[in-house]
Amino acid sequence: MNLARLDLNLVVALRALLEERNVTRAGQRVGLSQPAMSAALARLRRHFDDELLSRVGGQYELTALGQVLLDRTATAYDVLERLFASQADFDPAKETREFRILASDYAVAVFGVEFARVVHDEAPGIRLRFSQTPTTVVDDTATLLSATDGLLMPHGVISDFPATDLYDDRWVFVVADDHPSVDDRLTRQDLARLPWVTYQRTYDSPAVRQLGMLGIEPRVEVSVDSFQLLPRLVAGTRRIALVQARLAALLAPTASVRVLEPPYEAVPLREALWWHPVHTHDAAHIWLRETAARVGRRLAQPEDA
Repeated sequence: MNLARLDLNLVVALRALLEERNVTRAGQRVGLSQPAMSAALARLRRHFDDELLSRVGGQYELTALGQVLLDRTATAYDVLERLFASQADFDPAKETREFRILASDYAVAVFGVEFARVVHDEAPGIRLRFSQTPTTVVDDTATLLSATDGLLMPHGVISDFPATDLYDDRWVFVVADDHPSVDDRLTRQDLARLPWVTYQRTYDSPAVRQLGMLGIEPRVEVSVDSFQLLPRLVAGTRRIALVQARLAALLAPTASVRVLEPPYEAVPLREALWWHPVHTHDAAHIWLRETAARVGRRLAQPEDA
């Protein structure tokens, strides 16, 4: 494929056509007349040797290739947009832009809240958009990172990408304040016999994988896509849940739960900000990473640990 012979404006037209599935609406979206958008569609059909949009009844539907291109085009558009938005200099006090960061609700609660406060104080024109980390993060990390500004995730899930360490955390258990059969200490037998509430995204649970290595198989009664809901689903029940100590400290006072240490040496948790190498030398991303690292160092102070 000779990129020099391609008109990259066709990426914009292709995305609009695939998402709108209508030539007129696609043209209105990108500021082209209907004849101009029809001409772009004809060029795209010749290039891909595929109709891309086929008429079914009174409307257009995507062909099989068009469906494949739908997600790829959105990713390519994001990459191109970030590429041409790269800057040699960046003044946070004057710039206006948005950074998209992938993160779990745990990372947003423990780190993102303070990070957003600092950005609000120092860079009033900067917007932060935190989005839930998709399950595809371990399958197609490069594509995912290329289309975003950063990923908050602990070590041990992905590798081979640049990252800056932010802060350390540890794993603890939470049980109901009035749990009928758990005193001040948990045993391994307790972990095997009691019902569990777990975080259902398996890629983010190295501590749960450690349990399997210890011969402990959690009897999962409830799974949920939110760390912050774990204490509430434990309160008033016989269940237990494994959560991060910093999050437990935030939520336990209002969730009617007790925090207990694991009856084994749990693997530590080191949260980091990961990014795609394409962003490494961009001035805006350097500022983003340096600010995140500064907030992380603040969280790492002994009084906050």
